Amino acid sequence: MPHTDRKRYAVVSCHVERPLDDRCWELFASLQARRPGSFAIAALLRPPDEDAGEDPELWLERAGQAAKRGPLGHHTHFVGPAHARPATAGGEHAERVRREALWLREHGLEPRLFCGGGWYIDLEVATVLAELGYADCTGTAFVPAYLSDGDPRLAADRPEWLTLPTGGRLLELPATHSLGMAARGVVGRLPRFVHV
Repeated sequence: MPHTDRKRYAVVSCHVERPLDDRCWELFASLQARRPGSFAIAALLRPPDEDAGEDPELWLERAGQAAKRGPLGHHTHFVGPAHARPATAGGEHAERVRREALWLREHGLEPRLFCGGGWYIDLEVATVLAELGYADCTGTAFVPAYLSDGDPRLAADRPEWLTLPTGGRLLELPATHSLGMAARGVVGRLPRFVHV
């Protein structure tokens, strides 16, 4: 018998790029608390960069607040607070993710989602994500405007399990729409799975 699952799924997440900026945090916290459309907004948070003077105590306080309002995710800027996407591939990116995840867990946070800064992911990062038990949100159904044609990215338009060469599996929950794309899509018909 053919598969007849007609359920529709929608997920909303936000890359919280500047959780230590008071005005940005106030706006995000208000949005997350309002739950527009009854959606719990997943906060994909970039851990603090102490070398750049970011306050880990304030960050932990705000991450705890976000985790009470919705799902918590780990977002990584591979180069620094203001530079998300690395210029080249390398094992140091996977090690950064592992190091940040350990720090989060040592401080009582258990994110289940991940999104690479600048929509960056490579095989080594994916392997670490699978080991950590994360679901990945780095794939996109669209090409972000700032990426060049040759920039590597994970193209995906629906949730799927990725099987890695190590035998590990990683659940991919790709972003299918930016906020603007979703708003325009309301006029038309949105697909069965939407991740804004």
